[in-house]
Amino acid sequence: MPIVSINPATGEKLKEFSPFDDPEIEKRLTRAEKAFRKYRRTTFTTRSELLEATAELLLQEKKKFAAIITLEMGKLFRDSVAEIEKCARGCRFYAENGERFLEDEAAQTDAAESYVQYRPLGAVLAIMPWNFPFWQVFRFAAPALMAGNVGLLKHASNVPQCALAIEQILCRAGFDDGIFQTLLIEPEQVEKLIADPRVKAVTLTGSEKAGSAVASTAAREIKKSVLELGGSDAFIVMPSADFERALNTAVKARTINAGQSCIAAKRFMIADEIYDKFLIQFVERMRALKVGDPMGDATEIGPLASEQILRGVHDQVQKTIAAGAKLLTGGNRIHGPGFFYEPTVLVDVPKESPAYREEVFGPVASIFRVRDADHAVELANDTTFGLGASAWTNNREEQKLFGSELDAGMVFINAMVASDPRLPFGGVKRSGFGRELGAAGVREFTNAKTIWIS
Repeated sequence: MPIVSINPATGEKLKEFSPFDDPEIEKRLTRAEKAFRKYRRTTFTTRSELLEATAELLLQEKKKFAAIITLEMGKLFRDSVAEIEKCARGCRFYAENGERFLEDEAAQTDAAESYVQYRPLGAVLAIMPWNFPFWQVFRFAAPALMAGNVGLLKHASNVPQCALAIEQILCRAGFDDGIFQTLLIEPEQVEKLIADPRVKAVTLTGSEKAGSAVASTAAREIKKSVLELGGSDAFIVMPSADFERALNTAVKARTINAGQSCIAAKRFMIADEIYDKFLIQFVERMRALKVGDPMGDATEIGPLASEQILRGVHDQVQKTIAAGAKLLTGGNRIHGPGFFYEPTVLVDVPKESPAYREEVFGPVASIFRVRDADHAVELANDTTFGLGASAWTNNREEQKLFGSELDAGMVFINAMVASDPRLPFGGVKRSGFGRELGAAGVREFTNAKTIWIS
């Protein structure tokens, strides 16, 4: 079956590609293995220079690359430009700090000398999603390549042009042939690839179902895996918060990338004292958002990435309403070409409904009234996910409570949850395991080798 690129704003087919057959995959695996034998012996200085060159190329041609993102998955063009700029920052961060993160660590033991080395593993397979089609790849690639690994990319099937562009960027920046390769393959080809002995580890960002399948295969082959899966992030607002700032951020946090983000705020816990005021203004602002052409400067929400995603979101909303939730605005597809969905707000959401128990990957907010900070924590933690959480309060004791008691890989106080190259990124519970970014991220795909010299 062809791998097809479709413009979500129009529904029109842009391009299609034939999946690689077994001989082509074999050729690329052989190339990766050969490239690793040489690349693993390069210096940190060489790798740093290559990442700096990559960053420079990204910035020089950011509008060209951003246009590919917007055409393939519908992100607002200005946000696509920002995504390319973030990729450049990520490359530069590891170019500047990778050697420090990976330098030998001395240990005080009975040996004459003992230390830990961080050595690369080999070819790492990255199974990446479509929602941040450049950033998700570069937040894997920059640390992995800085550590001396080589990369194999199996990108989401709806963004093949992004996948090919990334491979070309790294080649143009000076990385040798085989150090980073895109594999245009079908999902059913992935299991065999993970099992191949030349693939040493795998990282996936995606759904629970995909993560479970990939982790099971990797575990069966006794290979390292890192999973960044779904989220149903809580956004908590207490009475002491800067109300206007919290409100503005709440709308942005739910609708960024048309709500298609694992770390987007999805469940809003609002203190009883400010609940009515917050709800009225939040609904007004959601209703007023301009939905339309993602290339337009005035557009605030673009299309969902595919017909299938749009139908899934609508199905979750309708089932939640049927279970007893109240719809305050939105709740429908916007008719016409493209995959557009109305910004939607739900209240009185029942515990067993999809909007409460599942991740909703679209511009749909569920609002809950809470008595106090303890009640907010209880409700926020009542989920199988544990990716991020955002809590708004100027009360120091509440800040400490949220920081220590929210079951999440990341807690942001008076700020929106976001990824930052300087900090570890990842979740707990069914949001995955392992970490990307920061010092922890660059060490995930290394052999922490103990050296003991008597």
